[in-house]
Order: sequence, then structure tokens, then C-alpha cells
Amino acid sequence: MTLSSPVLIGRRDLLELAGRRLAGAAAGSGELLFLAGEAGIGKTRLLREISVRAAAAGFAVIGTAATPGDVEIAAGLLSDLGAGLRRDPATAPTGTRIMQRLRDGARGDPDRHRRLLVTDLTEMVERVATCTRPMLITCEDLHWADDLTLDVLARMALRARALPLLLVGTYRSDELYPRVPMRAWRARLLTQRHAEEVRLTRLSRTDTAELAAAIAGTRLPAAETAAVFARSDGIPLHVEEFLAAADGVPDTLADAVLFRAERLGPAARELAGAASVLGRSFDLDLLIAITGGAPATIDAALRELGENFFVLPRADGTGFDFRHALIRDALYADLSPLRRRELHGRAAAAAADAGFAAAFVSDQYERAQRAKDAFPYAMTGATEAAQLSAHQEAAELYRRALRTADPAADRAALLSALAAELAAIDENDAADRAYAEAYRLRLDRDEPLAAAALLPEWVAVRHLLGDGLDRRVEQLRAGLTLAAGDDGIRARLHGALAAAYMLDRRLTEALADGERSRALHPAEDDDRDTTVGAVLLFLGRLDEGYALLEAVIDRAAAAHRERQAARAHRMLGSSASVLVEYERAEHWLTRGIAYADRAERFNDRHYMAAHLAHVRWATGDFTGAEAQARAALADGRGGITTRITALHVLGFCGLVTDPAGAHAALTEAAALGEAMHELQRVSPAWWGLAELALLGGDHATALAWCERGHAASAGVGDAAYLYPYTVTGVRTHLAAAGPTAARDWLARVAGLLTDRGIPGTLPALDHAQGLILLAEGQTGKARVLLERASQAWSRRRRFWEGSAALLDRARCAHRSRRPAEAAALVAEVQTRWGTRTPPALWLAGTPAGEQTRPVPLTAREMEVARLVAAGRTDREIAAALVISPRTVSAHLEHIRTKLGVSRRTQIAGWLAAYPAAGEHRQR
Repeated sequence: MTLSSPVLIGRRDLLELAGRRLAGAAAGSGELLFLAGEAGIGKTRLLREISVRAAAAGFAVIGTAATPGDVEIAAGLLSDLGAGLRRDPATAPTGTRIMQRLRDGARGDPDRHRRLLVTDLTEMVERVATCTRPMLITCEDLHWADDLTLDVLARMALRARALPLLLVGTYRSDELYPRVPMRAWRARLLTQRHAEEVRLTRLSRTDTAELAAAIAGTRLPAAETAAVFARSDGIPLHVEEFLAAADGVPDTLADAVLFRAERLGPAARELAGAASVLGRSFDLDLLIAITGGAPATIDAALRELGENFFVLPRADGTGFDFRHALIRDALYADLSPLRRRELHGRAAAAAADAGFAAAFVSDQYERAQRAKDAFPYAMTGATEAAQLSAHQEAAELYRRALRTADPAADRAALLSALAAELAAIDENDAADRAYAEAYRLRLDRDEPLAAAALLPEWVAVRHLLGDGLDRRVEQLRAGLTLAAGDDGIRARLHGALAAAYMLDRRLTEALADGERSRALHPAEDDDRDTTVGAVLLFLGRLDEGYALLEAVIDRAAAAHRERQAARAHRMLGSSASVLVEYERAEHWLTRGIAYADRAERFNDRHYMAAHLAHVRWATGDFTGAEAQARAALADGRGGITTRITALHVLGFCGLVTDPAGAHAALTEAAALGEAMHELQRVSPAWWGLAELALLGGDHATALAWCERGHAASAGVGDAAYLYPYTVTGVRTHLAAAGPTAARDWLARVAGLLTDRGIPGTLPALDHAQGLILLAEGQTGKARVLLERASQAWSRRRRFWEGSAALLDRARCAHRSRRPAEAAALVAEVQTRWGTRTPPALWLAGTPAGEQTRPVPLTAREMEVARLVAAGRTDREIAAALVISPRTVSAHLEHIRTKLGVSRRTQIAGWLAAYPAAGEHRQR
């Protein structure tokens, strides 16, 4: 009986799919294809069959495989790729260049070095794929791949669309734990349709019987195949191992592997155990070094292991792979503890002498329980990973360094380094714990300056975990006391205070701390200057703020400080989008997105994309805004600030067309923003909910949201997030209570807007005052203010309030008996909105909305109103209607309440605006 089937069972549909993808690649249109499934399901077997077919079709086939240790080694799988290319004379030069590029040390900014490395490696593969025959690159066990390798594969997947290149990767679907780099990477590629995925399912009972017959060379008794199916659950590897085991069907896969291993000769059995300590794949020279056996003995043992399907030789002759990781795991678990430690120790020493990666050496030493030897290699590996911005790998290695450090090691420095790497991969809870412990150790050792130096980064992590401004300020000010006498650290702390205050829109305090930082450290500082620039903008000092931010962008980009340059782009573009500077926002957000794409600053890129979606909504491109916001949500990798902004935009887009969807999006955004305790995160959602309630006629809810938004802005002296509430609040008060309440509201919000003087916010004051005058019947004065507001909104391309202001002007013209002007204004709005319909609330009182507006007065009240409009006194009205003057007075009070007016002239103005109201009521 053989161990594996000579034919592939139950995978015909997947082979046909792979054939189509190979044909597409041969025609110059490749892609990335994932083969997913649980351990032992047959991914390797299917991949081998695809490779055979590709080779027969003239493809160059390069096989790579990740191993469990690769998650700690930057670009481990890419080394396999380079070695594979070197085996073919046509691609050998490229393979050599890849290997050399991976060995180059980092220079300068780690982020930039990593980006250049990714670009270089991708372009090398692209060139070789273009210049040679079609290429198939297979990548096994991607769940163990490091994030640098994944970055390169993602870039290659994008390029493959126009290349004769097919990438096929396998991964275990049951191994995608939250901290596995592939988890988010795979989700992003699939969501953006940059990759395709198929899942391998378990074999049916019929397929299991067919597989058993193919392995045995004859159909087996039904009872035996039933027992195998029951034990294996249709997993092909289990079927093969159970059938190949000794008499009977073992209970577990490990039992089946060990039953087979017992039939090996002593030398082969010993060698298999030794090889298992090296991992799924093992180097031949390393294996010889740790066993110390004679070459002839080792050759014979390896031949026996191969003949019994325990291992498979690599094509380049440098080593072997276990047929499956589960086989290696069973053999490894069967080693005695002392034997395992001994072998790991030998492997570590031999790997160190042979120049293996420091991460691998440190792992072997730690497993040998030789912590003192493991520690320096863990530190070297962590430093190398950090120099490539390989944060996941660096974090794992710093954890090992902490586990293996002796009591004399500087644990505070180790914890600080670990915390920085954890923050970079958004493991903020763990980063917080590491910073806290490092801070405590510094204080216990009476190192106040070192403790204070930790606080800016630690406070930034605590901000993401929900610490409020007061708590963050308290920590930073404690640091200032600790750092007395060190101007450099104090300058950093004041810069962090400026950033904390700026995020909460405490602008005066933010500017003060920014200036203190400058006084302590006059040299240019990109992060501090970006913070100060944003503060100046929201204080209304636009020229100063924009100039400072543009200067930061220029110098940071020129010096290849990519993080700082991306942050300055982000701050400038997003601030302009909030300040109703949409042309400037469009310019810098578009430029910033392109820069972040080149620098692979994806968090910054997606945040700016969400703000660009806001600009598109604000300027009337609702379709483009929604598409951009949904893309930012899909691409954003879970970034909370990107998600909040994108949800704001989706909510705004649905205000008219999808109120339920808008409410859901805005409610989620508000909940996320409230957890961050920042005005900029919550206020846009609250305004959207206020506007939504107003459009739905729920005035009490609209006013509640307006009051909440006003209180939040007033608490920090903000105008930029307050201005949208100005018009919404006035409309709501006019509808709910009348002009007096609307004037009170406007008086409360106008002060902040006037004091800050931000040009993009000021049209709200004219617009709101014009609405109040219109409600009072002062159409002449209202006309001037509404026209001025309308023109200002149009100049700034603010579509929402601009459209409403045009219709407010149409209402004013309608009431003033200027029908041609009113009709022209309505037509202009309808042209702007195209096939969409503006809110019905805005149309009320215009030629377009008059016929559908309900008349709020009774028939008797309409009679009284018409006589008031004719200039009659109460006694004259009473005589005309044959009622008492007291009854006339009561009718007038009801009319004022319903119409929200206070004077007789306003009643006349309302009646003039609805000349057919009396006829409608009578009918």
C-alpha cells in the first residue's frame, strides 16, 4: 500500500479553476489566488498538482513555504523566493539581487527603507516575469508569513494583473488568530478584490472511499473505509496516515504517525526526531551539524524517511521538508524533554556559526532553556526588524528578549522598545502595560528624566484607549516636574500637551504649550509645528497656519521623514475640509493621498480618503462621496478615526434619500466618537442627527442635538464645528416656538463665530438672521441677508446650506410677490440637485412646494388673518365676523402661536406668501 493517492480526489472543480487562472496568466493577466482550508485538507497536494500542470504548460515554477518561525523573521519567505529564482539560469541574476537586497542594512528612516525595499523587490520580480516565460510563484502556509513578505506579495498581486504571473498561496483557515499578520492583510485584499480565494472542503464518505481505494490499489472493505472516514472526518492527510498505520485505525493522527515511525530503522527514527526540532523545513548542513552522524548514515536515513513519506527533498538539494507540519509536530512532541533541549542547543550553536537569522538562533536557544545565550540574539533580531519597520516581528523578539533577560538587563529600556512596537501594530492595551511597567521601573531606579521621556508616547496610547483630556494633561504635567532642568525633554512634553489640547479643541492652551515648546527648543520640529499649524487654523489665523503646515510638508518630504510629512498633509487637508476651504482641502488631500500611497502610510492615506469623501459631499457630489466613504471603510484596516469620518459622510449622504440608514451610520459614529471624548469626532454626527430630526419634523430631538453640539463647542471655544448648528437651530426654533426663541439661539452661537472670524463659517450668521427676518415678515431686510449668505455659500462650494439658502430666497421672493424671481431660484436649485429632490422642508413656501404645504389655521382663523392683513382693528374684525373682541384676541393668539410670529405685520406677510391658503382651507 502506498501512502498517498496517485490521483487527486474530490478537487476537479478547483483544478479547473486553476487551469483558467494559468491560462489568464499566460495571456498576460495574472492574479493572486488563495487556497484556504484546515490543516491536512490537501492544500499542498493541490498546489503540487497545479505546479505540475503549470510546468507542462511552459511556466517557470518557483515554490516557497513559510514556517512557524518566519513570523519573527522579516522577509523569511522572500529569501526562499530569491533562492528559487537562483536555481534557474534565466532568473539567477534576479534571485541573487533579491538575496543581496534582503541582506542590505537599513539606512536612515526605517519606514522609508522598508518602502524602498518593498518597491525594489516587487520591481525585480516584475522584471523577471516580464522578460522570461510565464511564471507561477507558490507560497505555502502564509499564516506563518511575516508582514514584510505580505507587503511585497500584496504589491505583486496588484502588478500581476498586467503580467504573465500567477501567485498562488495556501493558508490554514483555522490559524488566522487576531495577531497573525495575514488576518487583516487577507481581508483587505479580498475586500478590494485584489485577490481571489477558494476553500477546500472535507471529503465526503464516497470521496473518502475512493481515496482509500487509490492508496491501497484496490477497493477496501466497507467496514474499514467506514472506520477510516469516522476517524478522519474526511481530512485527506488523516485518511492517508490512518491507512498507512499498523493494524487497526488509530484514534488520533499523532498515533498514526508514531505507529508508522516505529517501523523505521533506529537511524531514521533518530534522524526524524532531530530534524523535527528545526521546524517544518530543515537545512541539510544544519541537520548534519546537530546529529554529528557520518554522511553515509545520514544519507541512508534520509532515503528511508523519504521512501516512507515522512520528508520530501527540496529541489535545490539544500534541505528537506516534512510532508506536513502535523507530521513534524507529532515527532517533535514524542521527543523526551531532555533530548529536545539538547538538540535545540546544538541547533542554536550550529545556526549561529553558519550565520542563520538572529531570530531563529534566539528561538533555538530559548527552547534549549539557555536564556543567557538567547538574549543577545533576540535583541539583534529585534533591532534588525525595527530597522525595517517590521513591527510585528520586532514585538515578538522584544518579548523573547524580556523572557530571556538576566536580572542585570535594563528591563525598562526593553519594555519601552516593546511598547513602541506594540503601539505601531495597534496592540494598545499591551503597549499601555509595557509603558506603565517601564515608567514604574524608571521611577523606582530614581531616573526621573528617563521616566518623563516615556510620557509623550505613553499618553498617545492612553488617548486611543479612552483617557480623557484631564487625565492626559495630568500625566504630562507630572512629567514636566520630573524633567526639571532638561529643556529637550520639557520641549517634547509641551509639544505633547499642545497636541492633547488641540485634539480636544482647547486652542488657547494648545497654542500656549506649543510656544513654550518652541522657546525651550527653538530648532524646527515637524510634529510640534504641525500641531501648532492646525491650532492656528482653528483659531482663525489661517494664513499663519497654512504657511506653517506647508513648510513642514516641504522640509519633511525633502528629508524623507515620511511619517511627519504624511501627518502634516493629513492635518492640513482635513482641517481645510472642516473650515469650508474646499478647494484647498481637495488639493492637499489629493496630494496627501498620493504621498501616503508612495510612502505606504496606509492609516494616513485612508483617513485622508475619508475626509476627501466629506469634501465631495459638501460640494454636492453625493454619489462620489458615498463611494469614497465606503472605500475608506473597507480599506481603513479598522482605524477608528477613519471609520468615524466615513460614517459621518455616509450619514450625510442619506439625510434625504435614506433616513434610516443615515440614522444608523450617524448613531454609530456618535458612539465611537463619544468614547474618544473629542469634539471633532462627535460634533459632525450630532449635527447630522439634528438635521435628520428636523427634516423628519421631530423638533424636540433636533433641538436636543443642537444644544448638545453648542455646549460641546462652547466648552472649548470652537467655531469650526459649531457653525452648521447655527442655521439648523434657527430653523428648528422657528418651527417649534417662533422668532423670539430663534433670536435667542442665534445670539448664543453668534459670539463664538464672530470672535474666531473663520471666513468659511460666517455665512451661517447672515443665513440664520435672514431666516428670522423672513419669519417676521421683514422680507426686504431678509432678502439682503439671504442673498449675501447664498452667494457666500456658493463661493465656498458649500452645497447643503447653499441650496437651502437659494430656496429661502425663493420663499422671500414669493412672499414679496416676485414670482419670476422665485421660480428662477427654484429652477436653479433643481438644476443643482439634478434627478434628486431637495428636502421638502426647504421647498415649503416656494412655487415648487406651495401646493403641498398644509395650512395650519382653521377656517375662522383664516378669516381673522385676512382681515388683519387688510389692516382692520380687533373691534372692526369683531363687527365684521359678528363675534366679540375678546374672541378676536383669542383667535389672534392662536394664529401667532401656530405661525411662530409675534406681530400683526408678520401675519400679513405669511398670508402674502400663501395667497391660495384661504381657498385651500375653504375647499
